[in-house]
Amino acid sequence: MKNIRNFCIIAHIDHGKSTLADRMLQFTGTVNERDFQDQVLDDMALERERGITIKSHAIQMDYVYQGEKYVLNLIDTPGHVDFSYEVSRSIAACEGALLLVDATQGVQAQTISNLYLAIDNDLEIIPVLNKMDMPAAMPAEVKDQIIDLIGCDESDIIETSGKTGLGVEELLAAIIERIPAPKGDPDAPLQALIFDSVFNSYRGIISYFRIFNGTMHTNDLLKFISTGKEYNADEIGVLRMTQEPRQVMSAGDVGYIISGIKTSKEVRVGDTVTHVARPCDKAVSGFQEVKPMLFAGVYPTDADQYEELRASLEKLQLNDASLTFVPESSAALGFGFRCGFLGLLHMEIVQERLDREFDMDVIATVPNVSYNLYTTKGEMIEVHNPSGMPSPTVIDHVEEPYIRAQIISKADYIGPIIKLCLDKRGTLLNQVYIASNRVELTFDLPLGEIVFDFYDKLKSISKGYASFDYHISNYKPAQLVKLDILLNGDSVDALSSLTHVDNAYPFGRKICEKLKELIPRQQFDIAIQAAIGSKIIARETVKQVRKDVTAKCYGGDITRKRKLLEKQKQGKKRMRQIGNVEVPQSAFLAVLKLD
Repeated sequence: MKNIRNFCIIAHIDHGKSTLADRMLQFTGTVNERDFQDQVLDDMALERERGITIKSHAIQMDYVYQGEKYVLNLIDTPGHVDFSYEVSRSIAACEGALLLVDATQGVQAQTISNLYLAIDNDLEIIPVLNKMDMPAAMPAEVKDQIIDLIGCDESDIIETSGKTGLGVEELLAAIIERIPAPKGDPDAPLQALIFDSVFNSYRGIISYFRIFNGTMHTNDLLKFISTGKEYNADEIGVLRMTQEPRQVMSAGDVGYIISGIKTSKEVRVGDTVTHVARPCDKAVSGFQEVKPMLFAGVYPTDADQYEELRASLEKLQLNDASLTFVPESSAALGFGFRCGFLGLLHMEIVQERLDREFDMDVIATVPNVSYNLYTTKGEMIEVHNPSGMPSPTVIDHVEEPYIRAQIISKADYIGPIIKLCLDKRGTLLNQVYIASNRVELTFDLPLGEIVFDFYDKLKSISKGYASFDYHISNYKPAQLVKLDILLNGDSVDALSSLTHVDNAYPFGRKICEKLKELIPRQQFDIAIQAAIGSKIIARETVKQVRKDVTAKCYGGDITRKRKLLEKQKQGKKRMRQIGNVEVPQSAFLAVLKLD
């Protein structure tokens, strides 16, 4: 055990985590030149296309240092705020963390947030300055920022370059010397934490675990504590470039287990595995339950695929534990699921993965956050979607979630950033200069306001420099209204949304204008209306396609034409009574992309 080191790499987006991991894998000979490709750990096509890490990836390396052989278990983590739950799971399985800071960008918001996660878990932090080969690197300034942040000595900071491989040897030496070996008793009852799992259609569910105490052998009879189910360990092993089976694994090891589990519900991330014959007395304290930030309905385009969608979401949830879903139904879209996501990027990635990995074509409704609604009787109801809103007469007041947002930016962009946040009903709480030209702003903002396009706008007004991190702080009373969209007097529940009273009019106006462009013309007028309760606040009309019925009347008395027009008018009236309006899927998607 004294020769095992478990560590993860944490950093802000694009600070070079995956590239540095590549160099370490090459330096230790874990990956050969033939199998190597850039960002070798990012194995999803989606990760490679977008150049972001979505999943945390574990891999084992062997390294000989001062004549002794060491086993290094590395977990590369995502940097985007929408995947911070992945980071918290990786941190729970480690004893140390490499805090990576880009020498050209300096300390950013997600760097600080991930650092606090690591400190809460008592991890040994090794500060690393990456991208030292870049002409724009500012090592002296950035080192001062790191020293201010974690209070280390300048000599503790390791200078590296993921591109050229500079400093990798020094970094591996620091990992072995500074990060403590795992603590644990190989002879105690087995106690292993599941930190991730994947579904394999041939072998069932493959769970990744970290053993804290005890020893596990192939074919042991194991028990999952939270579900109480028992299984044989058909195969256990370590995660290298491929899965390598082992006969025995003990305290401190990170690896995988295949036990022929077929149903997704029976494996939970954060669960503890122990022996049936000699169980441990308590479960490993896993990670806190994930809190979804925004909710959206996900419906199959074909109603017959409801059960397939459920199975796909369950398999996806195995691999992405931050996704939550419950069944719901809609008058316009049929049966589907109300899914909870950690942010808009997370929602986009989930839709993309459903399409690619499970071949599911889905429609997503307008995303919204959850509100606490208090009735006149004093009861509290959690409202996730507009159709769950009771009538205004029984509502006493509604509270919406607020977040504490930290924005770190260059001082040049401070004016536009403050204006953006104030426009989103934010309150400036604090303003601190971390360096001569870098400022940290703290805001209280309503979560509902940042769900749509806040992050994109922040990036564009700060030319990509501002970094953003947030956590839910509390709930505050808000003047919210339910905005209904009516087509020919019938409400379309999939387009309804809960919005602040000040935004209702412009938002309703925009939706009506957008729908007018997208709904195809019919043989009768289609009235598109935005309404709050019974009050119509905006209206557009899709004009009817008319047939010229008087074309066959050459001259003659006006009464002949009048008779034909009256007849047509009666027909149109009857048609409107039974005609229903098809809303194309592009209309649902366009509402999400309203600017």
